[in-house]
Amino acid sequence: MKGQEWVWRRESLRFLGERALWREHGRQLMVADLHLGKAEVFQAHGIPLPTDGDRGTLNPLLQLCHAWAPEQLIVLGDLIHAREGLTPELRETLRSLPDLCGCEVLLIGGNHDRHCWIEGLPQLPSQCVGQLWLSHAPETPPAADLLNVCGHLHPMTRLRSRADRLRLPCFAFDPEGPRLVIPAFGQLTGGHDCGERYQQWLVADGAILPWFEPLLNNQGRRSA
Repeated sequence: MKGQEWVWRRESLRFLGERALWREHGRQLMVADLHLGKAEVFQAHGIPLPTDGDRGTLNPLLQLCHAWAPEQLIVLGDLIHAREGLTPELRETLRSLPDLCGCEVLLIGGNHDRHCWIEGLPQLPSQCVGQLWLSHAPETPPAADLLNVCGHLHPMTRLRSRADRLRLPCFAFDPEGPRLVIPAFGQLTGGHDCGERYQQWLVADGAILPWFEPLLNNQGRRSA
């Protein structure tokens, strides 16, 4: 199987190079922060972006669902970027998302989803799945034996050498949470550097690379 297996207590999870999380027990595929319609929002504010930006996010999502055949696709918030980007075409696509993905689609409501209504895709509150507490933004689980799995932070790691700099999305684990933050799935999303307290797995060219050592010369890095 592709990706990197990671076990937390009784939960067996897999970090996927497509910036998604797989839970084998329930055959659940989790993604976060798609920010669909972002190009249209920027265009409304006079910033030119190509109108087909959603294809770069939706097509990989459909390919991923067809490859893994999940029983559920769980979106951990920020499915869309803003209400003004929710065009009739995007609404129709989202209405057809369960059929396109071949599975049930659940949306944990995020801050960017607020005040948006999508037919057949209600925004759900944070909830428990097995030993996981699923949320959009980081939260403290209601029980000490739950792992918070969330998005929102768009975690990235900055790699530096004397001549080069590279920023890569990553999966980030904070043992004190305990919390696992998954990378943003959307094509038109930025990221924030992880703090040193996070253990990190980099996503590079579809591969997962463990990166546990603190980075050198990281003064001024922004903590997630």
